[in-house]
Amino acid sequence: VRLVESGGGVVQAGGSLILTCVASGRPFSDYVFNWDRQAPGKARELVAGISSSGQSADYADSVKGRFTISRDETKNTVYLQKNNLKPESTAVYYCVSDEGVVGQGTQVTVSS
Repeated sequence: VRLVESGGGVVQAGGSLILTCVASGRPFSDYVFNWDRQAPGKARELVAGISSSGQSADYADSVKGRFTISRDETKNTVYLQKNNLKPESTAVYYCVSDEGVVGQGTQVTVSS
């Protein structure tokens, strides 16, 4: 699979962004997808994950209630809706498949 993320940018604290990950390759419905992030000087961490069916999702405690992961089978796309953004959300966000394929990442910067 090949993963291409987009949607990052600069946003003020309290604002919102939608990140998009378009997948190509094997049938999209085969995959579990995660969104990870890596902040400057920190290790990459899991933010959210969604099952292959889209029926279940998991979130890091730090983003519960503010971020929503979803997938659209007709567009081979995984989304990460991010609301009420905080400065500590500043990071490069990566789309990751359950085969360990990682996209190129998209930078999100939240200004205070």
